[in-house]
Amino acid sequence: MYLRSLLTFYNFNFQLFNFNVYSQLMNLEDIKGIKSLLSIPKKIVIVPHRNPDGDAYGASLGIYHYLIKLGHQVTVVSPNECPDFLKWMPGADEVLFFENNISKGTEILKTAEIVFTLDFNALHRVGAKMLKVLEEIKPVYILIDHHQQPEDFAKFTYSNSKISSTSEMIYQFIEMLEDLSKIDKDIATCLYTGILTDTGSFRFPATTSQTHRVAASLLDKGVEHAKIYNKIYENSVSRLQLLGRALSNMVVLPKYKTAYITLSNSELQKFNYKKGDTEGFVNYALSLNDVNFAAIFIEDRKQGIIKISFRSIGDFNVNEVSREYFNGGGHINAAGGRTEMSLEKTIPYFLSILPEYEEKLNNTHE
Repeated sequence: MYLRSLLTFYNFNFQLFNFNVYSQLMNLEDIKGIKSLLSIPKKIVIVPHRNPDGDAYGASLGIYHYLIKLGHQVTVVSPNECPDFLKWMPGADEVLFFENNISKGTEILKTAEIVFTLDFNALHRVGAKMLKVLEEIKPVYILIDHHQQPEDFAKFTYSNSKISSTSEMIYQFIEMLEDLSKIDKDIATCLYTGILTDTGSFRFPATTSQTHRVAASLLDKGVEHAKIYNKIYENSVSRLQLLGRALSNMVVLPKYKTAYITLSNSELQKFNYKKGDTEGFVNYALSLNDVNFAAIFIEDRKQGIIKISFRSIGDFNVNEVSREYFNGGGHINAAGGRTEMSLEKTIPYFLSILPEYEEKLNNTHE
């Protein structure tokens, strides 16, 4: 009966989404299992990755509001704080920051019956402090994520690296549960914010007609898209000055069609750096004519690491580069990594691997 009704729903829903695509990602038994699991009120925790971005926060808060509507006891436990430009989102003031209150965060996680892990593919992405707790507890894990090569730790996994954002996947997840009618303005605002940020305002390659259909549906729920854009992308004087320094530090390597940016800890401090201020800086390097590969290297003395973001055009796979050399990963055209070397040693190391990719970088196809 359930299978027949679900097939009917998809066949007569004017093909908003392709059922065959869904069936490859989460089978009907998984959907039935999750519906059964959520049919009775439970203690649920939602976990985004450490240093959450707009998509991680949008997906987490979007499903938070949805699960509250189902009558569950729900807490978003973020490994650490998000950037200030995300703290306006509906429900953001209810998020518990684990690293600011480890005892309370641990207590909530230990009593959780279900844990949603959103926008990350490996448990270590929550950071060492939270990882220890997640490895000890035994809830039902539900992973929803769009990064490549997810770890096999969840009972239920919804993973597809071709989808623009985890927030778009949350919309699809709610649709698979036949609950789109429960999406209200707050849920829609959170999901739209996640989609907006992870698609680079709908301009990255993973943005599809399906992405736009989801966005349109969210707008129909009352999303104030102009206000969201302004809140996300408004600038401070210090951030623009930091951008100026980043651009002045940019180095272009025509031989490899590569450009990279560096920012030292002292430069960050000089321009009153706040969490999230460097978001999108690497895209300026990628916007250069004849640049197919861009990187930004940011010194983080507090963690003792160099944080790295990679971007590319066409079929040059920065996920492979990041996984192979920089303890990271991500997508084909967008990935992140880190090193424990100094900034002065990281750059020569980066330069030393470029000859290996010279041919690919000079023959990249969009």
